[in-house]
Amino acid sequence: MQQQNMQQQGIMQQPPAVVTTKDQLYLTDMLSWNLLAMKKAHFYASQCQDQEIKAQLDQVGQMHHQHYQKILTHLGSGQQSQSSSQFQ
Repeated sequence: MQQQNMQQQGIMQQPPAVVTTKDQLYLTDMLSWNLLAMKKAHFYASQCQDQEIKAQLDQVGQMHHQHYQKILTHLGSGQQSQSSSQFQ
């Protein structure tokens, strides 16, 4: 039943003109989650002695950094956070 409702609604072609408070809080959470995951991956990679695991953790950190930057780009912000610029 839920799948039918989702299919009938279709895909939004353009974002809404207004960002609600709830939307803004969710976007803030997404940025925070990606920033925290990026920092944790960087920390654990710096503590790791196995080079294969270290490389994977670095890759995970870069992925979260890219997600963080993409969210900022979608929000129209050309500014980079100081905390994320150290991982470039």
